[in-house]
Amino acid sequence: MQFPALRRAGLAILRKRPKFVLRTPAGTSSSAGKGKGGEAMFEIGKAYFFRTVTYHLVGEVVRQEGNFIELKDASWVADSGRFSDAIKKGTLDEVEPVGTAYINMDSVTDAFPWEHPLPKEPQ
Repeated sequence: MQFPALRRAGLAILRKRPKFVLRTPAGTSSSAGKGKGGEAMFEIGKAYFFRTVTYHLVGEVVRQEGNFIELKDASWVADSGRFSDAIKKGTLDEVEPVGTAYINMDSVTDAFPWEHPLPKEPQ
């Protein structure tokens, strides 16, 4: 598959099963957490609630490397309670702070901006 505009910009698209991955020039970030057009979807310094295929985490994005995002002040959310209340009000039924956490972006099903203080104590 040819993409002349990307080639002129020094970028290449590689076909990897089951998705396309944007390869950027050496020294720049990969496709993890990238949105349409390759722009970063998750802003460094902002907190998000991530749902993966097996668990939920909330934390502040510190950096992105390869297919992983590093979170600080992260917490494992065992039970979010009513999900709309968790996102809108920041109320979580069961949560355990874990400190630093790393998320493989291939396992993320969705994510939401977290506009509340991050949990500091187990609940």
